[in-house]
Amino acid sequence: MRNPRAFFEPLCVGAPRPAPAVSTEPSRMIHFFDPGNERMRAKLPDLARRADVLLGNLEDAVPTDRKNAARAGLVEACRSGALDGARVWCRINALDSPWVLDDVTTLVSEVGAHLEVLMVPKVEGPRDVHFLDRLLAHLEARAGLTHQIGLHAIVETALGVTNLEAIAASSPRMQGMSFGPADLAASRRMRTLRPGGPHPGYRTMDDRTGDADNDDAAGARVSVVQDLWHASIVRMVDACAAFGLLPFYGPFGDISDPEGCEVQFRAAAVLGCVGAWSLHPGQIDIARRVFTPPADEVAAARRVLDALPDGSGVRMIDGRMTDDASWKQCRAMVDFADRAAERDARIAGDPLAGVAT
Repeated sequence: MRNPRAFFEPLCVGAPRPAPAVSTEPSRMIHFFDPGNERMRAKLPDLARRADVLLGNLEDAVPTDRKNAARAGLVEACRSGALDGARVWCRINALDSPWVLDDVTTLVSEVGAHLEVLMVPKVEGPRDVHFLDRLLAHLEARAGLTHQIGLHAIVETALGVTNLEAIAASSPRMQGMSFGPADLAASRRMRTLRPGGPHPGYRTMDDRTGDADNDDAAGARVSVVQDLWHASIVRMVDACAAFGLLPFYGPFGDISDPEGCEVQFRAAAVLGCVGAWSLHPGQIDIARRVFTPPADEVAAARRVLDALPDGSGVRMIDGRMTDDASWKQCRAMVDFADRAAERDARIAGDPLAGVAT
């Protein structure tokens, strides 16, 4: 166990100090791109104006014979200015892979000043975070970085879910967590081949009606699909909220189903996720729409803040009993809505439009 008084001290002489809190900049969508694909790199300046976060993917979806090219492509994209104005993340290869050491050393040493967060696949416990925490501190010191690179854990194994709280509390370098349904399904031996989203076999049905001894007398029974990821996402959200991290829904793999994507993203947003991955440019606007508070809800929240300026007391507002707990909910929504409006106005080139209504 680390001395709590030294928790926010650098792990290497000359390394930057950990930030006391996670950035509140909107990260409604983490847009994945293959940095080894030249055609995709050519689209980065446009994507940088649309997405809150651009993530160079070095892991899944990058064949083994293209790992080095993808890493070199991300270095080139950072150096060329193609990512200017974007918040840049990278998903490195898994810690048991033969590429991860080169991923971390190359990126921190050559373009560490551009990197905000490293996303780490298949994190299963604090030991994984501690390994990277110390390694990054040495590399940051050697590179002369003035900011600490954050770590973002992907929860995609049964052991990772079991150790959620310990992972969240493992280091001040932790920025957040993402939910990885496909690998988690494999880890659990779930009978689904869908990369995110519901499964038609995971259903509930209402009780039998009519005469239990007479099937013909029974009425029609209603059956609905349930969310097979609900319990795990709630645990991840709780772990993140408890330790000051940001929770994210991961990928919705069927890019031909925008309606299903929006429903899954919206359910995650209601549970407390602040964003999701976008695997195709068409999912960027879905994530922005879902994870930005609706204008009518923001307006209602502003009325509460106006009626209870300091958050104390109890008032009936819009027919609802409102107290300090309601005030806290409204304060959080309005603050995020304002930051999101500022972000959208900035990337649209309209700095005067940055206040949510």
